[in-house]
Amino acid sequence: MHTVLYGFLASLLAGLATGVGALPALFFKEVKDQVFSVTLGGAAGVMLAATAFSLIVPGISHGDAMWPGLGAVVTAAGMMLGAFVLDLLDRVIPHEHMVAGMEGPVSKMRRVWLFVIAITLHNLPEGLSVGVSFGSDNVVGGTSLAIGIGLQNMPEGLAVAMPLLGIGYSRWKAVGIATLTGLVEPIGGLFGASVVSVFEPLLPWGLAFAAGAMLFVISDEIIPETHAKGKSRPATFGVMVGFVVMMLLDNLLG
Repeated sequence: MHTVLYGFLASLLAGLATGVGALPALFFKEVKDQVFSVTLGGAAGVMLAATAFSLIVPGISHGDAMWPGLGAVVTAAGMMLGAFVLDLLDRVIPHEHMVAGMEGPVSKMRRVWLFVIAITLHNLPEGLSVGVSFGSDNVVGGTSLAIGIGLQNMPEGLAVAMPLLGIGYSRWKAVGIATLTGLVEPIGGLFGASVVSVFEPLLPWGLAFAAGAMLFVISDEIIPETHAKGKSRPATFGVMVGFVVMMLLDNLLG
């Protein structure tokens, strides 16, 4: 029960970091393209490292412990399943990316809620990954993952708030909506921690599923947006720095 509670609280704090990252919108109306690209690239790097060191590696280890010699196979299958589910949601739920534009069925929903849905699609697996990590009784790994996701949520919050200012929303409303998008993470965290705590054989699958979902989000949404403003080289170095920071963080806490 404690691991479930920790998973929920950690994913809640990681989600609230989205609102913290949106706070500059209270003082500025725009962010330079290079700053946007670098910070979003850093977020992608953090997510990549978190996926590799806090989800994939433990997933293989737990898989081998349950099914000797098959840990990598189970992890690969779980990752593909996670990516497939995210792809399915991406196709059937109407949403709009900050740069890529409209995806999914045509919808008359207000534009702001299309933004909210887009961010929700990739915040949910982030919360799930934190919950699954804590559900595996890996408090150190879960803490590292939660910190990393919190760090990557901050530029994401700013990426949500600034376009909302541009289409006429007040500063406080833009920050509030950005914060709201992060509050789906504790839902994913609670679900992930609960499921793997009760059904232990699902643990390797849960870690792999979360990893696949996060890799899908990184490749399909975040990295393309870091290149969309023509600042691909700074964005690439942002990815590198983010990856290294998360790698060092995981090593220090582990």
